[in-house]
Amino acid sequence: MNLSRKSLKVLVADDDIAQRLLLRTSLEADGYDVMEAEDGLDALKKLADKPDIRLLLTDINMPKMDGYDLIRSVREKELHYTYIIVLTSMDDREALLKALSSGADDFLTKPVFSDELKLRLKGGTRLIKLESQELLIFSMAKLAEYRSEETGFHLERVSHYTRIMARDISKKHPELDMSLSMADEISVVSHLHDIGKVAIPDNILHKPSRLTTEECEVMKTHTTIGGKIIKDIYDKTGSLYLWLAYEIAMYHHERWNGKGYPFGLEGEDIPISARIMAMADVYDALNSKRCYKDPFPYEKVKSIILHERGEHFDPKVVDAFLRQEEACLEIKRRFQA
Repeated sequence: MNLSRKSLKVLVADDDIAQRLLLRTSLEADGYDVMEAEDGLDALKKLADKPDIRLLLTDINMPKMDGYDLIRSVREKELHYTYIIVLTSMDDREALLKALSSGADDFLTKPVFSDELKLRLKGGTRLIKLESQELLIFSMAKLAEYRSEETGFHLERVSHYTRIMARDISKKHPELDMSLSMADEISVVSHLHDIGKVAIPDNILHKPSRLTTEECEVMKTHTTIGGKIIKDIYDKTGSLYLWLAYEIAMYHHERWNGKGYPFGLEGEDIPISARIMAMADVYDALNSKRCYKDPFPYEKVKSIILHERGEHFDPKVVDAFLRQEEACLEIKRRFQA
């Protein structure tokens, strides 16, 4: 996919026609394909009609739907990431913070200067290019899924579960310093949580009966193998994106009470990304058919989750799941095997 600057569409949402004209003139001079919206509702319609719009510049104060509601609506409905830059007054710090907490990526103060606008959009373009990496990550993860014969849509479901819970935690627990963008990155790299299973022998991976102690020890190595695969790439790139993938692959079988593997980490020594992944992975496993089990009734699934609060799972993550239970159930229904 060519993501050159000239191939990217920018939507400018502002009820001030003069402001839209100024931004359009500047952006078109730099080769961008520009569309305009006169308010938030108009912007949402254009984004729905043109899913290839990946960059959004929006004012805050607009009729029908303001910038805050527009940002939140985009984040709730987007199928791929839209980079959002909010336009704000120099002295309106409260509005800026509210816009960023609603899901905006960056901001520009008015009056907007052309050179600053171009630099901000370059930052957005770099982020959008990561989507091609997401496709590669998903393809790599499918190798492990095909080998282990997981229930169809397992990767899709856990990706949505992690995103739902991570976003909830981002809002409810600011002390954890999890931004909305980090929550979305956790969702993407969750696909790689079992990548290490590519190295597990078939007779263990597909065994329909209980594993022996020796076979269990071999199976457990999928965490360290997966972690090493990703860490080797991280060491060459330094990508924080891949560091999250490493944390998830290496530590998603650790338990809050310290009785997990591969290192027996306990409590907050386990990265938050892996704590969220652990919850999503077990929740999906309990709800799904495997070669060794049928899906559990939902009442039993929920009972197990509640029983393991503070044992297997971080209490904060279980509480996030409970707040978002209906959303998780909708994902379960939407991606049935």
